[in-house]
Amino acid sequence: MTTQTAEKRRATPANPYPGAADETNLLESELRALPPELGCGALAVLDGRTFMYSDAVGDVPKGSVGGLVHADTRYLDEWVLTVNGARLLELRSGLGEHFQATFYLTNPDLPDLPANAIGVRRRRVVGRGIGERIEVTNYADRTLRLRVRLTAGSDFADLFEIKHRVQDRSDKISRDHAPDGSRLSLVYRNDGFEASTEVRAAPPATVIDGNALVWDLELSVGDRWQCDLQLPLPTADTEIAPPQRRPDHVAHMSLDPVIEWRTSLARFESDSHEFEQSLNRTVCDLAALRIMMRVGTEDVMLPAAGLPWFLTLFGRDTLITAYQTLCMGPALAEGALIALAAYQGTECNDFRDEEPGKILHEVRTGELTQLGLRPHNPYYGTADATPLWLILLSEYWRWTDDDDLVRTFRDNVMAALNWIDQYGDRDGDGYVEYQTRSPEGLGNQCWRDSWDGVLYSDGGMPPLPIATCEIQGYVYDAKMRVADLADGPLRDPALAARLRDEAARLKARFNTDFWIDARGGYYALGLDGDKRPIDSMTSDMGHLLWSGIVPDDRAGTIVGQLMSDQLFSGWGVRTLATTDIPYNPIGYHRGTVWPHDNSLIVAGMARYGYRDEANRLSMGLTDAASFSEHRLPEAFAGYPRGETGFPVEYPTACNPQAWAACTPLLIKRAMLGLEPHAGRLTIDPDLPEAVGRVKVAGIKAFGTRWDIEAIGRRGYVRLAR
Repeated sequence: MTTQTAEKRRATPANPYPGAADETNLLESELRALPPELGCGALAVLDGRTFMYSDAVGDVPKGSVGGLVHADTRYLDEWVLTVNGARLLELRSGLGEHFQATFYLTNPDLPDLPANAIGVRRRRVVGRGIGERIEVTNYADRTLRLRVRLTAGSDFADLFEIKHRVQDRSDKISRDHAPDGSRLSLVYRNDGFEASTEVRAAPPATVIDGNALVWDLELSVGDRWQCDLQLPLPTADTEIAPPQRRPDHVAHMSLDPVIEWRTSLARFESDSHEFEQSLNRTVCDLAALRIMMRVGTEDVMLPAAGLPWFLTLFGRDTLITAYQTLCMGPALAEGALIALAAYQGTECNDFRDEEPGKILHEVRTGELTQLGLRPHNPYYGTADATPLWLILLSEYWRWTDDDDLVRTFRDNVMAALNWIDQYGDRDGDGYVEYQTRSPEGLGNQCWRDSWDGVLYSDGGMPPLPIATCEIQGYVYDAKMRVADLADGPLRDPALAARLRDEAARLKARFNTDFWIDARGGYYALGLDGDKRPIDSMTSDMGHLLWSGIVPDDRAGTIVGQLMSDQLFSGWGVRTLATTDIPYNPIGYHRGTVWPHDNSLIVAGMARYGYRDEANRLSMGLTDAASFSEHRLPEAFAGYPRGETGFPVEYPTACNPQAWAACTPLLIKRAMLGLEPHAGRLTIDPDLPEAVGRVKVAGIKAFGTRWDIEAIGRRGYVRLAR
């Protein structure tokens, strides 16, 4: 790298969008807030919109980013267990299920208590609140006098604050406790917003000291003491609470409805251990990240975006995840379509970036949103969720032939198409652009939604509004797909003809305006506010293959660019080419590898017949997952595989993140060439030798179940027995 280039890399401009928000993980601020005792071996239990994030001994130290969070409010920011004034030591801890954790602990050497004199087990579950059982056993050779102290505190922080700076609410938090020591209550009230944390203890504490429950114990040799703690949580009108769970019922969790749902999904087998385990991990993570909602009188199930910050309904993330999961069954896609249609925009609201027909970006329910300080109830700052909703509706119909559901969405479909043409195309040039109107809005409203996610190749910041390339591909695909729906269940041949004509004209314009002949030929990331190409070379080109907007004679060029050393790291395709000045292997959208991004690239390559390249990319991702317990994180660094030998973690990636966790499903579908067609499933397999034989049992499609078996380029599909 020349000195001049190095200087240019350091000269990437600061965020030019004053007041605009940013979806990056705020690396520096999070690492400052994350103490080592929470960052090393930390565990999270979760279900629905509730999670509790603790360190490896089960504690939440004051001042960390951990705690008990429900519906975007932190109900516990401190949860620390001590014995005789000292914190405990970890022997082993782990998750039995995503909603259940166990911690095996002992004591350090203390003046009045020799090391390892006691064994402590904490069993924690999340359901309709948090339940925890603490068991203390005397393994010493004498009677022990112990003071067990559990400190429970709450700052009632809004989720948006936890990653930044939490305001001091102490003057508005009242504390109360039951005289017999069985209950400690903390209540926060502010201008119509109210939240409370109640800790119920059985047996009651000997004394309640401020925010601490204290038990004075005398344990004979071999004696065991146990205490059950319950923290109930509220349930909103639109929320369906998880089942009630108790720590003492851990052995009977095979009857849990989440586990029963998980076992009802399609089952995967492969000769490749890594491939099979990555798919099994996907199933487990998908169960953990699913949320239940009540929409009108209907209960629906859909995927949340990810842990810890995104356990809520999203537009883009939820839609792409639901698309990835259709080969496991249509329930999540159906739920996503219904829930997002219910929130479809109906008015022009600058604060929320809302417009008629627009599909939302994100829903939040914390204090800042309820008091109108944040625009997330819901926030609509995304330019791609609306065409993606249409794409998912079409794909759901292809897998189900559910004409009735499609027809119930007729008005939503027409409103979405109108948004694309009237509001999405801000200046009438035929492209969908974005520019926030909200002082709290996102500067970038494509999937690269960090403030520096969209840059010129020299590191400059393009002026708004911006039309990114992949959004135009989504619009093209959406119009082609809705044309098929118009020929089918919508019964509107005139609409079908109009949409196909609009899509054809968009494809022709796009391939003129976005194509750059330099560097061997590639598509610009976008057009800026002055209609100049944003000339960085990015992974977004792969989304264009997925959407079908690339002419056949250019597909090979794009595949070659994506698999070149400048974009392909050996583990996956980078978000930005190494030859572009802003490249940074740990830049959030400036050189990292995003699994979901790569899953769409794989699907796009397979669509155009580039199966070898798709398989090479798929196996790189599968290999990467094997270094992280077969789970792909939200993103990982873009360092070359030959340089590191292992994928380098992105420090604050969400893990699990739904669309990353479900990447193996779309990869598997591409390898199998699995497609719904005319009421049946078909396959055109091209399985790498390393994968060997693949079996999939019980795929749900067209109201029945199907079994698949394939090896190499041979295979069969049959109705399940």
